[in-house]
Amino acid sequence: MKKETLLKLLQSTDYVSGEKISKELGCSRTAVWKHIEELRKTGYEVEAIPRKGYRIITYPNTIQPHDIKVHLQTSCIGQQLTYFESVPSTQDVAHRLAQEEAEEGHVVIADEQTRGKGRMGREWHSPLGTSVSMSIILRPKIPPQKAPQLTLLAAVSVVRAIKKTTGLDCEIKWPNDILINGKKVVGILTEMQSEPDYVHSVIIGIGMNINHTVEHFPVELKDKATSLMVEAGEEVNRALLLSHLFYELEQFYHDYLQQGFSVIKSVWECYAVSLGKRITARTLHGTLIGVAKGITDEGVLLLEDDFGEIHSIYSADIEIK
Repeated sequence: MKKETLLKLLQSTDYVSGEKISKELGCSRTAVWKHIEELRKTGYEVEAIPRKGYRIITYPNTIQPHDIKVHLQTSCIGQQLTYFESVPSTQDVAHRLAQEEAEEGHVVIADEQTRGKGRMGREWHSPLGTSVSMSIILRPKIPPQKAPQLTLLAAVSVVRAIKKTTGLDCEIKWPNDILINGKKVVGILTEMQSEPDYVHSVIIGIGMNINHTVEHFPVELKDKATSLMVEAGEEVNRALLLSHLFYELEQFYHDYLQQGFSVIKSVWECYAVSLGKRITARTLHGTLIGVAKGITDEGVLLLEDDFGEIHSIYSADIEIK
């Protein structure tokens, strides 16, 4: 907590005196110096000028809890953070924490994920220090059949956060891919712990390609995947991006619980890349080809085939023709 308080004090463009820091932290001037040294060890460049005080010159691009919380503007999501430098799967950790009664809004976050989960049983690997993998625990009082709507809610939150942080415009490919210039930059996976008529928890997993270079992507993915840094032309502050994401997610989640899915549906449709286009939908039960007509109030994709028949698609891989 003292590290977060110190960082908030040092965010000012002016120098902050050691005396002021001492009073705010409730510690001695010697202890202040030790706290400053701890910041330096974690990558912060802190300037110290006699009779002026301290100020931060450069920030590290790290995502430990104190890095994120200094920017955080939420009351719930992200207030509790479990951080790993490397972990097989943040989803697995989040499921365990949810079963142990972790509070709503608890986020498991990792610099590297070695056996991450994607949709349809695929792996999602995130290289150390370039991406972000996270799993967010929610406990909505909704019927289990409505839980997939939270995937679309998360998607619009991600798009808004990326725009706010980088200025980049994104598109959403139903149900869970965020694209920039047709290439995937974010994937979302929603899993649920529930009984037939009651949701215990929903775990929203989000994997983001943030500061990858072109060389980070395997040859087979270079035409399919991209990163925010590649598209923006500069490194992106990951902690700031996450604080924006948690804020957007909390606002949309509150609106969703108060007003229902309609408020999310209208925003989602503004970013949807596939609506009105000819698509191929590969489901577990077969392949359908036709025009994406929209989504229902439940978040289900509607596809009209060449014979005019409307199909409801609950889960599929979508290819846009």
